[in-house]
Amino acid sequence: MRAILVVNPQATSTTAGGRDVLAHALASQVKLDVVETDYRGHARAVARSAARDGIDLVVAHGGDGTVNEVVNGLLADAVTSGASPRAGGSAARAGGNPAELGPIPALGVVPGGSANVFARALGISADSFEATHQLLNALENDRSRRVGLGLADGHWFTFNAGLGWDADVVGRVAKRRGKQTTAGLYMRAAVRSYFRPPLGRPALTIRIPGEEPAEALTAFVSNTDPWSYLGERAVHLNPGCSFETGLGLFALNGLGLPTVFKHVRQALATKSNQRGRRLVRHDDVPMIRIDAAEPVNFQVDGDLVGQRTRVEFFSVPDALSVIV
Repeated sequence: MRAILVVNPQATSTTAGGRDVLAHALASQVKLDVVETDYRGHARAVARSAARDGIDLVVAHGGDGTVNEVVNGLLADAVTSGASPRAGGSAARAGGNPAELGPIPALGVVPGGSANVFARALGISADSFEATHQLLNALENDRSRRVGLGLADGHWFTFNAGLGWDADVVGRVAKRRGKQTTAGLYMRAAVRSYFRPPLGRPALTIRIPGEEPAEALTAFVSNTDPWSYLGERAVHLNPGCSFETGLGLFALNGLGLPTVFKHVRQALATKSNQRGRRLVRHDDVPMIRIDAAEPVNFQVDGDLVGQRTRVEFFSVPDALSVIV
């Protein structure tokens, strides 16, 4: 088996020693090349080349951003940016199922970030040494899992995406964080973005097939549960969402303090089923379209993509094989 280990040395918990241990362990089972990323988009470029060169496995050692880049590189040739997989265009040839395009390298993940949402949702240990052992065991026993992904405006996402408040938070954090990213940093960014939204609070119109349009001020889209983590606490917005279902939508049409406190409390409860008169929620949907009255911030997997006035989100089943 030919494999590439993609290491982000700037991720929160990656170290040179951990990289060497991981590389040595993997090299005992596969023919391995190691690449350290040194610019934004580098992991995506490496993974895209790996897919085109017929590499069998790409292992991402870093945070959720590194994993997202690798996934977008592995599936880069499956979509044309901006098109939709169910619209009959060229976005996802073979009916929107990347697996039908031909062999795509499997994905391995050894967490090295702060939240590691995707890895934790798959049951991969947050400890890099334990995660390495899990990966080696899975390779030895030829164990893998097919996972569904989300696709939004040409960007693949593994666990969540959003428009509005959460994207404002992501953008604010990106300007302030160094190698260390803490729950406190996100909390402060959330409070500041709530009271001083950088782009205001333009109205959002949400459209889901078979449903009446709904209005909102912020929208969170999930590909799995939990939506994210606040330190060690899981944040549950759509508890029934998983890698085997469609997308989950959680949107609020009011952002008064009582509404926000209520839903934050519910989100931090164990697998709570969120309810409220200001809540617009759907589970297991194949497609979501959101239109904004003015440009709003748009994020995928915790990285700010930019500003948008319209985004279509699609669920793509069985998009990728993960060694786990």
